Amino acid sequence: MIYIGLAGWGDHHLGESGRGKLTTYTGHFPIVELDSSFYAIQPERNMRKWNEETPEGFKFVVKAYQGMTGHLRGGQPFANDGQMFKDFVSSIQPLLETGKLLAVLFQYPPWFECSKENVENLREAKERMESISTKGNGKEISLALEFRHQSWFEGDMRERTLSFMKQEGWIHSICDEPQAGMGSVPIVLESTHTDAVIVRFHGRNVSGWTQKGRDNWREVRYLYRYSTEELMEWKERLELLQKQVKDVFVIFNNNSGGDAAGNAKQLMAMLGIDYEGLAPRQLDLF
Repeated sequence: MIYIGLAGWGDHHLGESGRGKLTTYTGHFPIVELDSSFYAIQPERNMRKWNEETPEGFKFVVKAYQGMTGHLRGGQPFANDGQMFKDFVSSIQPLLETGKLLAVLFQYPPWFECSKENVENLREAKERMESISTKGNGKEISLALEFRHQSWFEGDMRERTLSFMKQEGWIHSICDEPQAGMGSVPIVLESTHTDAVIVRFHGRNVSGWTQKGRDNWREVRYLYRYSTEELMEWKERLELLQKQVKDVFVIFNNNSGGDAAGNAKQLMAMLGIDYEGLAPRQLDLF
């Protein structure tokens, strides 16, 4: 099955029904990417609230906290890395307990290049997550991996990286993103897990992608609307991926101009998808 959703639920124009933005969102899509967990480990009460606001069968992709993926600049707000991982795993327990946690997404930065040291960093991160979850309620936490440095897929490293991900049990997060040199990765259309693969649409705004450091870079980085032709290409790719894996999860992250929801609905129509089990909705703007 192909499941389509968006990154976040607060910035999309989906119509308001007086029930709260997340509840409104769940009337349109069966999956969402939780980004706030990247900027700060969320209190468990937030996760419990979001769990209660979503229907049975709804899924969350939760982004790993930035300190867990090498993005954090400045001081470490935790006593040590072990405590940081422990607090993160504790925070997501409500979603894990109800089966609504699809995966924790480890998205590494553009400077995280392919090296022996970083391969060991990946192993260590996965071992920490597995060790902590085993000490808890014993429920397995699925982990997804996304690179932002081209060296992981250059030449013969492509097959070696994919083989490593398969051996280690990582879900592949495939990217559609601007091709802007070493700080971006190509579309690598291969699943590394039998149960799931994630596809994230970041847009193809090359100039916005490379403007980091400017005051408005967050506003323009994901400013892009996919054309009908581009989505048709992805329809074919997703159908190919479906033959490799049980479920394909698609996240539209081209949010800067408000294009994510429209593109997601367009792709759903192309695929002939009409999800069952969504929350009731009073108004459909699409």
